[in-house]
Amino acid sequence: FFSLVAEVCCGLFVILILSNFWFLGVLYLLWLYLDWEMPCRGGRRSQWVRSWTVWKYFREYFPITLIKTSDLSSDHNYLLGFHPHGVLAAGAFGNFCTGSSFKNLFPGLTPYLHIMPIWFSCPFFREYIMSAGMVSASKESVSYVLNNKGGGHASIIVIGGAEESLNAHPGGLTLNILKRKGFIKMALKHGAHLVPVFCFGENELFKQVANPKGSRLRTIQEKLQKIMGFALPLFHARGVFQYSFGLIPYRQPLHTVVGSPIPVQQNLNPSTEEIEQLHALYLQKLRTLFEEHKRNYGIPEHKSLVFE
Repeated sequence: FFSLVAEVCCGLFVILILSNFWFLGVLYLLWLYLDWEMPCRGGRRSQWVRSWTVWKYFREYFPITLIKTSDLSSDHNYLLGFHPHGVLAAGAFGNFCTGSSFKNLFPGLTPYLHIMPIWFSCPFFREYIMSAGMVSASKESVSYVLNNKGGGHASIIVIGGAEESLNAHPGGLTLNILKRKGFIKMALKHGAHLVPVFCFGENELFKQVANPKGSRLRTIQEKLQKIMGFALPLFHARGVFQYSFGLIPYRQPLHTVVGSPIPVQQNLNPSTEEIEQLHALYLQKLRTLFEEHKRNYGIPEHKSLVFE
């Protein structure tokens, strides 16, 4: 969906440049140059955009539900690790970029969903995603959000990233997290409390073409991911009037459970050992969160998370 909308926006920009209104395109390029760093400086959210009626129908389609397990004080800043990525991270977008569910459950906190910087290079599209509350996933951007001295900011990072989307098969519970420790270091440097978040149902929204590790398809996808920075999972779901084939996600309930915060003391120069210890604690809390809630959302008792 993001790719489609981004392509449309780029197409409109090209048409504008080639039309009699080319000077508007030139003015926008000047604006783009002057505004280039904004995605790394908290973005430019719009409550009007975040409250569009279409997002209400979007959330009700699945439906999307946000579950609170513990209070998050607005006196602190938080780094929320969202799992799993799924194909499109629909749960992350639905919960943190639309409506007022997060605001009602966690008053005083402002959520910032960090996404790949490449999306902010697309004309016009960048303005929309910033208005929805999305910002760059760069280190500078995360630091900007978590550096709020008064607290009340929450960075949401989809930890598994593009690589994890290639594991997004129905019933899949594999998370790419063992080597991902940058978010731990950021939490330590800013004293941001860590919060594990798990979205039950995210991997059930689409069916992906079989791509086991070592297969030719998976090898090609991994090479393309390293070159382009984002993955290209081959997926399908349902159509508008039939359920056999299409790109519309299946109507699978998404239950996003926000765990309890892990207190983090600020450490401007954390050692490797300190990062490893906090990372291990985070994995433990994430696994506990999953085990405590999996029975409520149809996960068989014998299934558990797989970290790789």
